[in-house]
Order: sequence, then C-alpha cells, then structure tokens
Amino acid sequence: MTDAADPAAPPAGAVATKAQERRAIGVASGAHALHDGYTDLIYVMLPIWQAEFGLGYAALGILRTCYAGTLAVLQIPSGILSERLGVALVLAAGTALAGVGYMLAGASVGFVTLIAALLIGGVGASVQHPLASALVARAYAGPRSLKALGTYNFAGDIGKMTLPALASILLVVLPWQPTLAILGACGLVAAAAIFLLVPRFPEDHASAPVAAAAIPEAEPMATGGRLSRFGFPVLLSIGVVDSATRMAFLTFLPFVLIAKGASLPTVGLALTLVFAGGAAGKLVCAFIGARVGVIATTCMTEGLTTVGILAMLPLPLEAALLLLPILGIALNGTSSVLAGSVPELVEPAKRARAFSVYYTATIGSGAFAPALYGFLGDAVGVETALIVVACVCLLTVPLVLALRPALPAHAR
Repeated sequence: MTDAADPAAPPAGAVATKAQERRAIGVASGAHALHDGYTDLIYVMLPIWQAEFGLGYAALGILRTCYAGTLAVLQIPSGILSERLGVALVLAAGTALAGVGYMLAGASVGFVTLIAALLIGGVGASVQHPLASALVARAYAGPRSLKALGTYNFAGDIGKMTLPALASILLVVLPWQPTLAILGACGLVAAAAIFLLVPRFPEDHASAPVAAAAIPEAEPMATGGRLSRFGFPVLLSIGVVDSATRMAFLTFLPFVLIAKGASLPTVGLALTLVFAGGAAGKLVCAFIGARVGVIATTCMTEGLTTVGILAMLPLPLEAALLLLPILGIALNGTSSVLAGSVPELVEPAKRARAFSVYYTATIGSGAFAPALYGFLGDAVGVETALIVVACVCLLTVPLVLALRPALPAHAR
C-alpha cells in the first residue's frame, strides 16, 4: 500500500522518523475509534428504529447486517484500491463516506432508505481495518510494531465505549435524526484530518522480507505443513462462532434490558459497560493466555460467555448491569487470544494473507449472525434465541481441544 512521496518520508527500507510514527499511530488510532464507534452505534439505534418504522427482529438484524456485512466483504478490495490510489486518499474517502452514511440514516423516512444509508456507511467503513493497521505496521518495525498495533486495537474499543455513550447523551436533548446528523458530520471532519496527517511512505519492496526476518520463530514447525492445512482452519472456525455469538448477544441485549424496565439512556450505559469490559478483556485475556496458554484461556472465556448470557435472562436490571462488564471481558477476550494465535499457525510469508482472511471471516460472521438469529428471535422470542446463542457458543470448546495438536508447545 503506497502513497505519493512525502518530502519527510524515509528512503525505501528505512525506518520511519519519530514524527511519522506519531502521525501514523495517531491517525490509525483515531480512525479505528471513530469507525468502531460507528459500527456499534447501530445497537443504540435499533430500538429507536424499531419504534419509528415498526420493524421486527429479523428486519433489525438485516439493518445490522447491511452495515457490517458490507464492511466485511469489501476489506480486501479496499486494500487493493489503496495500492493504486494511496492510503491517505482511500482512508479519508472511506471515513467521509461512513459519516455520510449516518447523515443519510438520520434523514431516512423508511426501512428501504435506511438500508441504503447503512450500505453506503458500510462501504466507507470497509477501508479502516486493512489500511489503518497496514499504516501502523509500515511505521513501526519489529517488537515495537506489536506494541503499536496493540495501541491501535485498544483505540477501537475506546470508540465503542465513547460514541454510543455520546449518542445516548445527545438523545436525551435531541431527536434521533439530528443526533445522527451531528455524529455523521464528525466523519467528514475526521476525513479531512486523516488526509492531511497520514504520513506518505514510498513504495518499499524490501519491507516484507525484512519484517518477516525480524519476527523470530519461537520453535521449528515440527509438524511440517499440517499447521497451515489444519490449525488455521480450526482457529478460523472458532473465531467465526465466537464473533457470531458476540454480535447476536449485542443485538438482543437492548431488548432484554428494555423488558427489564431499562430506558434508552440506560441501554446506552449498558452497552458502554459491555464495551469497557471488552477493552479490558483484550488486555487481560492476552496476559492470561501468555501465562496459561491458548487452550485453557479460550475454554475459560467461552465458558464464561455461555454462563454470562444465560445468567442475564433471570437477573433483575441492576444485577444485569453489574454483570455486563464481566461478560464483556469474556466476549472480547477470546478474540484477542485467537487473533494473537494466527502467527503460530501459518508460515511467516503467509501471515499477512492469513490475517486478512481471518478478519474478513470473523467480521463477516458477526455481520450475518444478527439477521439469522433475528429470524429465530421472531419465531421463538428473544429469551429462547439467546439460550440458543449461548449453547452454540459451547461448540467452540471441542474445536479448541482439536486445535491443541496444531499449536506449538509454548502456545498451548
């Protein structure tokens, strides 16, 4: 992914300057926070759109799928487009388009126009993950790249907490239409900042092998090619189920809370609690995984997710709110452990492609799960649908155990 040459850019193969590093991590983290905030803002809006347009749970799931599904399937094309037009232009244009999508959603007069607006927003949102993460990886090298990418990932969770909370505050004093117009306009402002601040790096053909060489193998691949043929597909399957569980739960959560007597601001607070727990979970579970291994950590988080979802149903509102941060740790903690395991299961030269496949599949799963579970919710009710979600989550446990032989000993 290249951009037009920046006068301050280092020669090909050189390490970025400190100023370029700061610009890269700042732009990437800011874009991640805004785009992830946009993605999860939909959960706050679902009850409002249901009341406004008389929608069923399947229709609400379709709305979520329109945005997140478009985001998922266009990530790889966005990366290809940036190779021709540059990271700065494509990332800025996508951010602007995501903002325009929410502005159009605020002007929607029916279900069809709302779908069109969310499709437009999803097209814009598709640029963020591949381009922002590539920007960070290009600016930082070696172990410092891992730390920078961790900062970038954490910024996304900050956006998930702050933007829904901001929307909930605005909804107290404004109707939902101007609220979305204001939040959408933030995307236009951010797009201008992104275009101006993204450091322009020259094309660097040597960076890939250098970066690969900078990442030492913890141990030889004693099992030969089995890692790439067996381990990664199993890991991908776990990630798909985990992502579907997380997104289905978040789709139904507002309605479970409203049935317990929660107001819209309380629903916004509840989502903020889940996302705060999720942000902590990415750090906590990564630390636990490093100490006790991938297998034990993933079984623990998936088990806790199942128990937490089932416990939400009978609890009163106040107790449910107290449980949500803990449940958020489990919901998001698994994804941190799984993503961190990708390099253990593929050859260094194939890691970039493996990550793109992993994120496309898991985000795609999370995009389509709300629609599928929404149909189930219409048929059997929200509580029964959530019981099914919790039971499906347990399917990851035998998959995790099957993954054990493919992992190197230090990661198990």
